[in-house]
Amino acid sequence: MARAALLLPLSGQTAPLGQAMLNAATMALFDEAPTGVEFLPRDTAGTPAGAAAAARQAIADGARAIVGPLTSAEVAAVAPVARAAGVPMLAFTNDAQRAGENAWVLGITPQQQVRRIVSATAQEGAQRFVLAAPNTEFGRALADGLRSAASDLRLPPPAIALHPPSADPAMAAGAARAAAPQADALLLGEGGDRARRFVAAYAAEARAALADGAAPGQGPELLGTALWLNDPALRADGALAGARFPGPDSAARARFEQRYAEAFRDTPPRVAATAYDAAALTARALRSGTPIGTVTATRAFDGADGPVRLLPGGQTQRGLAIFTLSATGDAVVLEDAPAPAGAGF
Repeated sequence: MARAALLLPLSGQTAPLGQAMLNAATMALFDEAPTGVEFLPRDTAGTPAGAAAAARQAIADGARAIVGPLTSAEVAAVAPVARAAGVPMLAFTNDAQRAGENAWVLGITPQQQVRRIVSATAQEGAQRFVLAAPNTEFGRALADGLRSAASDLRLPPPAIALHPPSADPAMAAGAARAAAPQADALLLGEGGDRARRFVAAYAAEARAALADGAAPGQGPELLGTALWLNDPALRADGALAGARFPGPDSAARARFEQRYAEAFRDTPPRVAATAYDAAALTARALRSGTPIGTVTATRAFDGADGPVRLLPGGQTQRGLAIFTLSATGDAVVLEDAPAPAGAGF
């Protein structure tokens, strides 16, 4: 019997989330390896120390792979334990910095999001990109992703306008316009009411510039992140109508949610899909005796969040869809999620 550890927060404040992820992993096990593979759930208590202890216990109990843990800090604590034992890990975090040899990050990373939306926008002729985002870990990851994508696509270096997280959106909009007054596309790393206020201020500055004699133009294409997919605050008005952003495959997610609801009579949280994907890939590899790193070598895995492929060095490639916001703020699919096909876009 091949065994894999499930490192989850099964006690404390995040216990309900941990239980939902355990449910999703159980679904994956029955889908991929109803016999011959056993999952060993271990409680991390939602802390780095708890995650490291849980990993050591599971490895001592015969785990040949680790599914989880949840947060970036927990993954950092578990990584040396897994590495010392030669045990591969598929973590739930979306922090790309935690990826490494034999350790994959299964969450949808900011870098993956940027790569997808920049590639799609560049194919339509956009060359000059500017990022407006808070100076946080998320904002800096978006900046790294935009620089990398622009370089790989042979685009001009993008303008980066990071602002303090508490900055007034109008001031942030002014800084973004000053950084790249002739940008073809503006990637906005804000959400909710702050995104709406930013866009309103940006448009007002553009109108003021025209009144002062600036040359008229269409204005930059407005781009967002996957956080916009289920953001009710964006529905308050049509200020963001036509904006585009990447996100996981909606059809795959709908199928997963329906099956989860039928099995557990509940709606799964967003991260449960990540737990399903990580658990399914691990179960498939253990069932077939294939190294986890090569389980998607010939074909992407059709996961709960759409197609995913594991690449060398712990990198993970996801096929993401492109959405646009309608006048009422609803997300409408523009491009389906493509199957990832290697190290390119």
